[in-house]
Amino acid sequence: QVQLVESGGGLVQAGGSLRLSCVASGRRIISINEMFWYRQAPGKQRELVAARTRDGSTNYADSVTGRFTISRDNAKNTVYLQMNSLKPEDTAVYSCNAEVLIDEYGTTWFGGGQGTQVTVSS
Repeated sequence: QVQLVESGGGLVQAGGSLRLSCVASGRRIISINEMFWYRQAPGKQRELVAARTRDGSTNYADSVTGRFTISRDNAKNTVYLQMNSLKPEDTAVYSCNAEVLIDEYGTTWFGGGQGTQVTVSS
C-alpha cells in the first residue's frame, strides 16, 4: 500500500507564506501521475484548491489563483503546495490526494492523506 503524509502547516500572519508537502511512501513508487490539494474550513464544504494532471496542466480555484502553486518532485515522491500572500480566509485543513504509478504495468494507486492545519491570522 501507499501512504500520503502532509506536513508544513502552521500559524502564519496574513501576507505570509507556507509550503505544504505531501510525501508518498510505503511501497515501490515509480511516479506521481496526478495530484490534488483540497482544503476544508470549519462549517464549510471541502474545496479543491489545486490540481496537476498527467499532461502537466494545472488548475486552481479562483480564490487562490496567482497566490498558490502546485508542483511535484518525483525523485522525492513529494507533492508541494506553495502558498503566498496568505489571507485569513485561507485558514483550513489542507489535504492531498494523488494517483501514484506503482509498477511497470501501469498499475496505479489513488488515495489521500490526513491533512495539515493552516491558520492565517489577521
